[in-house]
Amino acid sequence: MGSGYRQEIGQKQGLFINARMRQSLQILQFSNTELQEFLANEVEKNPVLEPMDDSDAGISSPQSKTDDRMPSLPHSNISPGSQNWTSDSGLDDGVSRIAGTVPPLRERLFEQLVLSGCSLEEREIGAHLISGLDGAGRLSILPEKIAARLHIPVGHVDTVRQRMMHFEPAGLFALSLQECLTVQLEERNRMDPAMAILLDHLDMLARYDLKGLCQLCEVDLEDMHDMISDLRSLNPKPGMETTDECLTAIIPDILLEQSPASEWILELNPVTTPNVVLNSALITRLSLRAQPKEHAFLSEHLTNANWLIRSLQQRSITILRVATEIIRRQEKFLTQGPSGLVPLTLRMVAESLGIHESTVSRVSANKYIATTRGTLPLKFFFVAALPGENGEMHSNAAIQENIRKMITNENPASPLSDDIITTRLRKDGIDIARRTVAKYRESIGFPNSVQRRQRAGNSSGSL
Repeated sequence: MGSGYRQEIGQKQGLFINARMRQSLQILQFSNTELQEFLANEVEKNPVLEPMDDSDAGISSPQSKTDDRMPSLPHSNISPGSQNWTSDSGLDDGVSRIAGTVPPLRERLFEQLVLSGCSLEEREIGAHLISGLDGAGRLSILPEKIAARLHIPVGHVDTVRQRMMHFEPAGLFALSLQECLTVQLEERNRMDPAMAILLDHLDMLARYDLKGLCQLCEVDLEDMHDMISDLRSLNPKPGMETTDECLTAIIPDILLEQSPASEWILELNPVTTPNVVLNSALITRLSLRAQPKEHAFLSEHLTNANWLIRSLQQRSITILRVATEIIRRQEKFLTQGPSGLVPLTLRMVAESLGIHESTVSRVSANKYIATTRGTLPLKFFFVAALPGENGEMHSNAAIQENIRKMITNENPASPLSDDIITTRLRKDGIDIARRTVAKYRESIGFPNSVQRRQRAGNSSGSL
């Protein structure tokens, strides 16, 4: 049978995203700061648009400040029932990048924090550390202040900070230039006693006192030039990336406050929420004097302006709906702290609101909410979960804590294998795979049972 080309006519279904739909997706995912820059460009391109000033706020805003306020959150116990909830962590659903933008640095740092397998308390500490970064990537708030705010020992904060300093890009969260460079050198395996002395005397390097540095570091001039070359290859300001992205101060997009009646009230931040309105006076003048070609020009820009304004209105409504549902489910966190967080996924919120998971993902991206426990990203409240018996959900942080307790209390001479830990967790009603147990064990810093047995043997032998 001969081969060849032939034409066929057929039908197939597909998703087509036009320019306006893409614009709506971008607007939904923008933070208030990013949206403000976007609208400034749109006002420049579209003559029938103008930025809303304070005098317009009460007339033309999508929702007035009173309308933005949501009713008090009802006290209710949420149960997933028999539905098959997914165990995603709320980081990304694979569709949220459809707008084609690179996630901001803070967003990527929080994803690394969650993927590091940290506990819920460590996640809260990490979220405060991320919000405290300045433009250079240094920590603008002292660990002591974060510890005082969260009512925890400062050592806990510094432990998390030291771990996060090795996130990508390395050197963030440092308190000084020396600390920032030290971490980057450790990542490159270039940190040695001579380099440590050089970092302790950066003032001499600034004066280019090479002779004095060679004596202190006990190296010759050629080695000193190599060490200086290594320093020059480092990034003293890792918060400013090659993409020209610069960290800016976090301004919450959503405000959460408690009324005198102890009811939680949510509203969009009226100070930072940007908006635009139609320039009705200009539209009237142009309509009266316009020629046919000018009418087409005016009609096109007016259509685009109306589409943009509707997208902004929908953005405000969607953000408030999603934020309200998140806080309703995680209300105990506001009074109990991290121990009050319950398993929550994108799908849970999406199912409750009747929207797609990708919409929840976009709303939670780059958005911060001011709570009584500090300003936190919306993604902070998504806690990965694994299914249990009778539809019960177990957070990954709680499972990690169980594994930690098992290993801590085990007999060093006969450590628990991953299979034994898996069996015990399943007896407790947690449906978990052995490879997941191994991943959680590694994330909390415990080696496998063979290595733990060898370590115990070496310790007893040394005695």
